[in-house]
Amino acid sequence: MSFSAKVKGEICRYADISREEALAEISAIMKVSGTIAFSGKGLGFRITTENPASARLIFTLLKEHFNIHSKLMVKKSNSLKKNNIYMVVIEEDMGVRGLLEETGIFKEVDGVMSLDYGIEDSMVSDEMTKRAYVRGAFLGGGSISNPEKTYHLEFVTHSEEYAIDLSRLINTYGLNSKVIQRKNSHIIYLKEGEKIVDLLSILGAHTCLLELENIRIKKEMRNNVNRLVNCETANLSKTVNAAVRQVESINLIKSSIGLQRLPKNLQEIANLRLEFPEESLKELGEMLNPPVGKSGINHRLRKIEKIAEEIRSGSY
Repeated sequence: MSFSAKVKGEICRYADISREEALAEISAIMKVSGTIAFSGKGLGFRITTENPASARLIFTLLKEHFNIHSKLMVKKSNSLKKNNIYMVVIEEDMGVRGLLEETGIFKEVDGVMSLDYGIEDSMVSDEMTKRAYVRGAFLGGGSISNPEKTYHLEFVTHSEEYAIDLSRLINTYGLNSKVIQRKNSHIIYLKEGEKIVDLLSILGAHTCLLELENIRIKKEMRNNVNRLVNCETANLSKTVNAAVRQVESINLIKSSIGLQRLPKNLQEIANLRLEFPEESLKELGEMLNPPVGKSGINHRLRKIEKIAEEIRSGSY
């Protein structure tokens, strides 16, 4: 089961809600995934989903809160996934016209009925109806990527006006969602793991939220370990390269002018470096009597490398 299906399955358990919440939820579902149809039977409306839990919830909400006994139909998808497509069909004699007006899809202006693609403020007048509306929008057109791979949550809509309104509603929770156009659809999306966790909390998907948080913690721990390993590897490589360079410089001095020509303090560290080529600067310093700090050892070895460079260039 995909992570999206898990989230939808969890939030579909919220069936025991008030009529105001049911109206907000159904309104969002219908605006995101509904289609108006005209036939010999008159006006009709069809809600389409690939999620069986969503279809059952829509059927239940319509029956319990709006006294609408809709039809539930199933057909095979034409896509490669071959999933079932579930359709909740509401016909003229079932009261579809009144439902379209109540959900704000049909709007009468000066006696003329038209489609309203926005979100009425009265539909989301309090915290419970706002959450129900976002829940319905996710059931109708939402999806979330597998968090093991990437953080991405989106709502697919078919109206720019509606997408902007829905993004604005989501952003009242400080989520900073964005709207983009993809072919003929308008997408509201979130890409930050923390923001997606917040939205799952708004949806009421608390079990999925905990699963996502666990994944985030594991990924963060892996990233931290990788950073530390990379840092240690880089430091080790730097230390090894420096030691090789220092040994080469000391051997050049030894073969050309002899180490006895160096000042006593440089002779000491040169001999130690030849004897212990893999030791760190700190460890070399601790071998001296009296001990010398890391910066002091580094200073002496730099002097040796400078002398070797002068020998190479013929200026010594």
